[in-house]
Amino acid sequence: MPESEPPIALDAMGGDHAPHEIVAGAVQAVREHGLSIVLVGSPRVLYESLADHDATSEIPIVRAEEALAMDEGALSSLRRPRSSIAVACHLLRRGDASAVVSAGSTGGVVATGKLRLKAQQSVLRPALAVALPTRPRPTILLDAGANAEVKPEMLVQFAHLGSAYAETAYAMDAPRVGLLTIGAEPEKGNKLAKRAHELLKATHGITFIGNVEGHDLLSGAADVIVTDGFTGNVALKTMEGAVRYAFTELSESISASPMARMGALMQRGRLRDLSRRLDSEAYGGAALLGLNGTVVIAHGAAKAASISAACQLAATLSRRGIVARIGERLATGHRPHRLW
Repeated sequence: MPESEPPIALDAMGGDHAPHEIVAGAVQAVREHGLSIVLVGSPRVLYESLADHDATSEIPIVRAEEALAMDEGALSSLRRPRSSIAVACHLLRRGDASAVVSAGSTGGVVATGKLRLKAQQSVLRPALAVALPTRPRPTILLDAGANAEVKPEMLVQFAHLGSAYAETAYAMDAPRVGLLTIGAEPEKGNKLAKRAHELLKATHGITFIGNVEGHDLLSGAADVIVTDGFTGNVALKTMEGAVRYAFTELSESISASPMARMGALMQRGRLRDLSRRLDSEAYGGAALLGLNGTVVIAHGAAKAASISAACQLAATLSRRGIVARIGERLATGHRPHRLW
């Protein structure tokens, strides 16, 4: 990231492996990708972790008196106004940071972001967007868990948010939007899905291709798939579990006999590539779209590589103006001109 841009505020106290893996990820992002990072949290603990990497002079620390526990939800944003995620959001709001990254409690981060940064003008509900590892380019799924209950109009906004994300992060032109439901026909689904289908079909500036089903999540049938946060989160976690199960079975199969091991050795390059492509660590996490600032939420179990990837994603979204792009989409209903 250019020196003239503010650093990324990294919540160093959020996550199952905080602060050590968070600090390791920050060091990796700085040294390998040239990003500017500021760590937010307990100075004593963070200084010790930075010392383990000989990085005390490379990454500054901003003090935060408290930290949200991983089991704390939305109300924690009110109970802990000086938490590390709250301080990180404060840095972003006053222009001392270009983006916020956290692996903390999703509920706590979403609530704190909404409280400290506020939703963009005309945004009904911010949404979590996750990039699924489809080919030849990722598929954006949202909402992935920020809003369990939504209205049809919100799904239309999610389509705009997801389209802006696809355009900004992956340079997609006219991203194809699908509505996740139980059948491809327009009349399939509950009242929410049916009404959302009608609205999406009539909305200018969205390339709506119709309904998609669960088996389309990894097929590349759509560039953006919209749904409510309850369904989206269940779909995402089901898919992650299925991928883990498949790789466990594959690992056992390729080690079952000398012949199988020989075949795996000959295909090790392709197997390594497949493993990397399906590894959630490589994608960095979910972008919380619709706030007055760039926020990326890494997986709670994120380790160094995933934290580094989350910082890279946050830097890309911030540098390419994701907030401005969303604002333009919602204000005009048209796809904006390229901002980079």
